[in-house]
Amino acid sequence: MGTDEIRKALRDSAAVKIAMAETLPEKILDVSKKLSTALKNGNKAVFCGNGGSAADSQHLATELVVRLSGKYNRQALPAIALTTNTSLLTACANDYGFDQIFSRQIEALGKKGDILFAISTSGNSVNVINAVKAAKEIGIKSVGFLGGDGGKLAGLVDYPLLVPSNDTQRIQEGHITIGHIVIELAERDFLK
Repeated sequence: MGTDEIRKALRDSAAVKIAMAETLPEKILDVSKKLSTALKNGNKAVFCGNGGSAADSQHLATELVVRLSGKYNRQALPAIALTTNTSLLTACANDYGFDQIFSRQIEALGKKGDILFAISTSGNSVNVINAVKAAKEIGIKSVGFLGGDGGKLAGLVDYPLLVPSNDTQRIQEGHITIGHIVIELAERDFLK
């Protein structure tokens, strides 16, 4: 990859974020308020996704439990990534199938008033779809961090946030940006 290709990659990434600035601010603000309300009510944030989205799940849950930035010294906030317990994930995949690894955890750990962040670049990850369905049965609101047209999840989640791109890399970059903004706004609101 030469410097021209690097410039193009950076410009493409910036263009996606500029497009997000046109389509997502109101939705991001709404989701941040939903998150803050859930936390103020003693509920938790739950994150799930596969691959890079699994890493984003862990990253964002950590930002809530620890803190996003040094600007705010606040209590730990309840959040969990359903992607981290390898014994649970492999046992569930073995006994029930990979499609149930997140929904089984929602059944065990979720409670009405929690908020689920379902992260999928395609919006078609079956195990994430099943997690959203399980959450609905319990009364858990769901946020979709999605890309392109949002796939099947766009019509299932309560709050779809679509990164306007079909490039997995650009979608993932958009997801972490959205996640940081949502958490920053919720963190501020929680401290009021």
